[in-house]
Amino acid sequence: MHFDISQFIALISAIAILIILITQFKFHPFLALIISAGFLGVAAGLSPTQTIKSFEKGFGGVLGSTGLVVGLGTMLGGLLLESGGADKIANTFIRLGSVRLIPLTICIAALIIGLPHLFDVSFVMLVPLVYAIARRTRSQLMRIGIPMAAGLYVAHGLLLPHPAPTLAMTTYSADAGQAMFFGLLLAVPMVLLAGPVFTSFVMKTFPDLGRQDFSNDALPIEATEQSEKRSPSFFLAMLTILLPPMLMMCRTLAKNAVAPGSTAAEILNTIGDPIVSLLIAVLFAIYALGIRSGHSMQQLQKMLGKSLGPCAAIILILGAGGGLKEMLLATHVSTLIADSAMHWNISPLVLAWLVAALIRIAIGSATVAVVTTAGIVAPLAAHGVNLPLLVLATSTGGLMLSHVNDSGFWLFKEYFQLTVAETLKSWTLLVSFLSILGLIFVLLLNAIVS
Repeated sequence: MHFDISQFIALISAIAILIILITQFKFHPFLALIISAGFLGVAAGLSPTQTIKSFEKGFGGVLGSTGLVVGLGTMLGGLLLESGGADKIANTFIRLGSVRLIPLTICIAALIIGLPHLFDVSFVMLVPLVYAIARRTRSQLMRIGIPMAAGLYVAHGLLLPHPAPTLAMTTYSADAGQAMFFGLLLAVPMVLLAGPVFTSFVMKTFPDLGRQDFSNDALPIEATEQSEKRSPSFFLAMLTILLPPMLMMCRTLAKNAVAPGSTAAEILNTIGDPIVSLLIAVLFAIYALGIRSGHSMQQLQKMLGKSLGPCAAIILILGAGGGLKEMLLATHVSTLIADSAMHWNISPLVLAWLVAALIRIAIGSATVAVVTTAGIVAPLAAHGVNLPLLVLATSTGGLMLSHVNDSGFWLFKEYFQLTVAETLKSWTLLVSFLSILGLIFVLLLNAIVS
């Protein structure tokens, strides 16, 4: 297709409108995505009626799959949180190692706990534990807090059912099992390097981060340990979290071992579907973490209802992102981008990471950055790119350089009582390190599997 400069200008203008509405006029991302998608459709030549229909089609298409995955994942996380299962996992990991190993163990525990939880929910839940550990071990607060945030953010950026990687997986039509498997392959070295190694480097480089030293009993946040009287066992809590990725990866790993179209293949395809695997895990959690621990169905209903509140806005943002993606298809702007990108001397993985990183820096929201980038880069998925790695490249790009326009920046600053400068030295450097590290590992993995 011949390159049309007017359509390219329409795309750039739509992205600029999205950024300005969010950063300057403080519009909610959901509204900003609707407005920018509508502008793109009309500016690229669609009639208002066609623009509306295209947006509705894209919105519904994303919510039909991604919305279910995010909703079920959030319910699973809510059950783990309210039943005491997440607290059981965290405390068990902390007791496994010596004081020297606490940065590593808290990072691993945060990664596991962060699998089904939204980042903000997991963070708020684990902060009191961080304060308690720092006081008990007479440690510097940031020596515990940075690894905890690293573990949660790796899960947030790489692993299903978190919104950003789930949306990218749906948009690129990538295999969920492969995306989860590759995500876990990347998560392990990233946690090892971002947990104890990065924390040690930052604490030595910026001594002012060690000003919160719990050699006395001062504790700005009251850290109360949850009673374990009714909490589930460590084994059941871990099994509940790991059940969805295990089912998804079983489908991927066993698909060549069974005859296509057979009953076994049908069963594997069903239980390995992200929606079904999460539904199975939620039902298992209702019994194993709830009923078995003495909770009534009425109490469990309240837990599940409470857990869905935080994900409502995210699901709407994902749907609006799907509308923007459909607008790119309806106006053929995505085809122009794909045809032009074939002549660029740059890997599609790097391109996806770079676009997501630039939008993330400008907007501040990792989810909106990935939503927007996936719609732009999706046509490249048809040109021999490893789709699960394209998911990870896009998602890790969305982690880049969190600063004052990101709610996570202020969450970290306020809960750990840091100055803006200290937050830039700790939180901003951490997420930027994770993003760059993620791209490096994606490219290395791509070289191996290719």
